[in-house]
Amino acid sequence: MKVTISDSIKYIGVDDKTIDLFESQYIVPNGISYNSYVILDDKTVVMDTVDKRKTDEWLKNLEETLDGRVPDYLVISHLEPDHASNIQLLADKYPSMKLVSNMKTFTMMPQFFTLDLTDRTLTVKEGDTLDLGNHKLTFVMAPMVHWPEVMVTYEMTEKVLFSADGFGKFGALDTDEDWACEARRYYFNICGKYGAQVQNLLKKASALDIKTICPLHGPILKENLSYYIGLYDIWSKYEVETDGVFIAYASIHGNTKNAVLKLYDILKEKTDKKIAISDLSRSDMAENIEDAFRYSKMIIAAPTYDGGVFPVMNDFLHHLKIKSYKNRKVGVIENGSWAPMAGKVMKEYLAGMNNIEVCNTTVSIRSVMNDDNLTQMQQLADEILK
Repeated sequence: MKVTISDSIKYIGVDDKTIDLFESQYIVPNGISYNSYVILDDKTVVMDTVDKRKTDEWLKNLEETLDGRVPDYLVISHLEPDHASNIQLLADKYPSMKLVSNMKTFTMMPQFFTLDLTDRTLTVKEGDTLDLGNHKLTFVMAPMVHWPEVMVTYEMTEKVLFSADGFGKFGALDTDEDWACEARRYYFNICGKYGAQVQNLLKKASALDIKTICPLHGPILKENLSYYIGLYDIWSKYEVETDGVFIAYASIHGNTKNAVLKLYDILKEKTDKKIAISDLSRSDMAENIEDAFRYSKMIIAAPTYDGGVFPVMNDFLHHLKIKSYKNRKVGVIENGSWAPMAGKVMKEYLAGMNNIEVCNTTVSIRSVMNDDNLTQMQQLADEILK
């Protein structure tokens, strides 16, 4: 796909539409892009490489863009293999080219490559600059967004932020889809644990005059940047994006599902706020994590299983915990035929998260929903909506 940034800044990235799972865990029905860039000036700079899955296509794009020039620098913002797989290939191809990154990157690099770095590196730190001629790069450290060596690069002349994994999204560049949906799923599942670190980066970025954002995945952002930055601010503060209720449930034989559908109807009668519902056994876990963070309230419902909680609910709550789910109100529905434990286990998970308000009303079903459960659900609905 043809991507235009400017006369001097060229896109040489590639789309990957045959990948089944990104990072071997995230469903990407519309693929993923691996973004890489070249800055043409008195000095020529390559900004990151791409995944080994797309080496040949990327190398062709690079050589066509260079048109015989030899790159002076390769700027490395992130060592994860989907961006860094071709560092050694490029270093071997252009032995005069220097590698530009921070000390942490060069400390970690031998874990990935058998590259002799002697006289090949330019180590930069916060605020350092690199003069290319008409363009000047300044480097901003972004540790733990989402690896410890990450840095972003700001080009001062054209006011371009090369944002590493920040502001990235799932989906190939030729996919026509809403940015926020797949950017949100990408953010909370990959960077969600590191909200404080993202906030630190946003504060640094606020001091820069940014006209264009060039991420390592997803489209180049040029218009209405306040919209994208505003969403990142909400997400990284763990604030509410949508005032509503997300219902996440698991059901073995359909009885818990029937109760949840009844609760859904009760909630719809009581509010015009958005109510979203998901069967955890039959939906994308990454999308469920996204929705849990998106909405202001959540209800979790599951049966007891093997003296604990049904496995897919256990997995969901585990993911929420490791992604730092916080600042939400949660209601609980349990089911158990002889020794109900699901509610206890779910509440123990919630107790290990920060600033989670658990509703006083717990709907406790014994196999099949009854009239007492209907009364409990009315009470839970009123409480969750307060």
